[in-house]
Amino acid sequence: MAYKWDFGLVLSYANFWMKGLGVTLAYSVGTVLGGLIIGVVLGMLLLSRRKWVTLPIHFYVELFRCTPLLVQIVWFYYALPIVLSVELPAWLAAGLGLTLYMGAFATEIFRGGIISIDKGQWQASRALGMTNGEMMRHIILPQAIKRMVPPFVNQSIIQLKNTSLLYVVAVPDLMYTGSIVVSDTFRPLEVYTSVAAMYFAILYPLTLWAKRMEAKVDQ
Repeated sequence: MAYKWDFGLVLSYANFWMKGLGVTLAYSVGTVLGGLIIGVVLGMLLLSRRKWVTLPIHFYVELFRCTPLLVQIVWFYYALPIVLSVELPAWLAAGLGLTLYMGAFATEIFRGGIISIDKGQWQASRALGMTNGEMMRHIILPQAIKRMVPPFVNQSIIQLKNTSLLYVVAVPDLMYTGSIVVSDTFRPLEVYTSVAAMYFAILYPLTLWAKRMEAKVDQ
């Protein structure tokens, strides 16, 4: 017997979907901005030659890059109260995990963008008598930012998809909304197809934009 698709029930939850989509976008924007701030600060600190400064940052970056985000979110929500007697609400635990995860990648993107600038640019700046601040502001950063933007945009796209893990701690994002609609309608194929379509509608334009940014950098 052929399966009969029925998206009518799914569409009847339009207001529910909009709330879930709003939560997903809010977490995406918030955690990307938070990660950007972390990346700029820690990326600059990684340029230091003092190991007592760089070693803790390297540990943080590798810890969050080399462990699953799902485990990090679960750990902040369930393990932190046990280890440190600090209980975080679900929305904060999930946001903290996503932000620190994004920050780890942003740190490497920022550091990589800066050190990719040819050494001759650094030497010429010092020969002109520029201070480190002037050199960064006028010579290094304007060139480095162009190289940072494409990988940062790509990581931001990945981050939006990562928000689907919020459902693990019952944050009412798009995926969690989908699970509730499934429990009400018993239509998992239609529901998760709709979820995929919404993610695609948001992410595809961003992917095209990232490709254009990469093309501009390569020119």
